[in-house]
Amino acid sequence: MDSYRHRGLRKKLIQELEKKGIKNKKILSAMAMIPRHLFLDTAFEEQAYKNKAFPIGNEQTISHPYTVARQTELINPHPTDKILEIGTGSGYQASLLSLLCRRIYSIERHKSLHQITTVLLQKLGYGSVRTLYGDGYKGAPRYAPFDKILVTAGAETVPQELLTQLKVGGVLVIPVGSGDDKTMLRITKIDESKYNKESFGIYQFVPFLGGVSTN
Repeated sequence: MDSYRHRGLRKKLIQELEKKGIKNKKILSAMAMIPRHLFLDTAFEEQAYKNKAFPIGNEQTISHPYTVARQTELINPHPTDKILEIGTGSGYQASLLSLLCRRIYSIERHKSLHQITTVLLQKLGYGSVRTLYGDGYKGAPRYAPFDKILVTAGAETVPQELLTQLKVGGVLVIPVGSGDDKTMLRITKIDESKYNKESFGIYQFVPFLGGVSTN
């Protein structure tokens, strides 16, 4: 259930995100529409609209709303974009992207999360998201090339496969670095062998792991 109280809490969250520097009004308006508490265990419902990360099982988390908004701002989605998300997780980020552009593919390496989230997205009306079970390091070559790729886990290096699956002029946003602190990178593909790299601060994410898990 999405109550009047929930909507009020979302409004306060959006105001907080604006104060933290999120400027894209379309992203903020879309986030104001999404019932974040429904992507969480009911034990966290009372805290769902705080700018906090929460566990969602399989040692994964739903990211801070600020991080979700900031990553989305950095890829700057347009209605005609085809976007690949690496790390479906709870489905919250994918639901946001689905309100901003038509074609969203989201890949998850944990089988149980993939199954649960696929059902949830359909139930909540975000069924336009094409959910995939697989290895995020390999991307989704069947559906490439992509205008944008968004990675929601912390990598030690940038996977070449993801760069290959970008269109020329496309953008990859990915947190990269050794240790717990990752630098948020935005990599723009200039041509098939040349890229422009920009840095946007330090964040913490669950690790970006290769392979798949049957759990």
